Amino acid sequence: MPSQRPWLLIGVSARIYYPESRVLDLGGVWTKTLHYLEQSVAHWVLGGGALPVMVPAVDADSLVKRTDVDLPHYAEALDALVLQGGNDLAPESYGETALKPEWAGDRVRDRYEMELVQAFVAAGKPVFGICRGFQLLNVMHGGTLWQDIVTQRPDALNHRRMPDYDKHFHAIEIVPGTKLASMYPDVACATTNSIHHQGIKDLAPGFEVEAHCPDDGMVEAIRWRGPGYIAAVQWHPEFHDPLSQGSFDDGPLLRDFLNAAREVRNRR
Repeated sequence: MPSQRPWLLIGVSARIYYPESRVLDLGGVWTKTLHYLEQSVAHWVLGGGALPVMVPAVDADSLVKRTDVDLPHYAEALDALVLQGGNDLAPESYGETALKPEWAGDRVRDRYEMELVQAFVAAGKPVFGICRGFQLLNVMHGGTLWQDIVTQRPDALNHRRMPDYDKHFHAIEIVPGTKLASMYPDVACATTNSIHHQGIKDLAPGFEVEAHCPDDGMVEAIRWRGPGYIAAVQWHPEFHDPLSQGSFDDGPLLRDFLNAAREVRNRR
């Protein structure tokens, strides 16, 4: 897609990698925690003619403390926010405890991304969530999650098949009358990738479902009904090959998000 100048600057929340042990301990500063932006997400944003800018996270052990980071400065400087996929949400973030240790999630990232979303929403900037980001937007607005679909919804499809990863697909149905339906006027059903073992249990107040899986009813896309722009999908649009026959075309989804960011900037 040809770029439109001046460039849109799209903030992207950081994925976080934690080292399993201290690889350097000399009594001073050490760190091997990684804050990173996945190449596929960066290329997805770049493909829309915008520039991705990763927003670093902090935690309790950082030299820079949470109280020192002024996230509204990022929200003021950037035009919109994308929430990447990644680790599970901590069940504590929606009032539960982990049913298994491996579902404990990442509470540090939960807090960081919730504060980041709040800053962008307060600044009137669009927010778009991918996979984990979809789940986080639901949780931070009062919704809940299935900690493990296979365990808690044994009647549901298998929404994650690790050997296949991004090549694992299932059908979605777009809800008529929604904003998503208006972007795809000739598409009632589609096929998307599926790389998640958790999903929305209770939908957050103020959101509407824009797509679901017809085989088990799992929610696949949501949008905020109030003012501003908050939308999210459970699938990974950055993993869809636009040249592949039968792959869902996420282009209209990206263009709508970037157009909303451009409109906000033009108004300012």
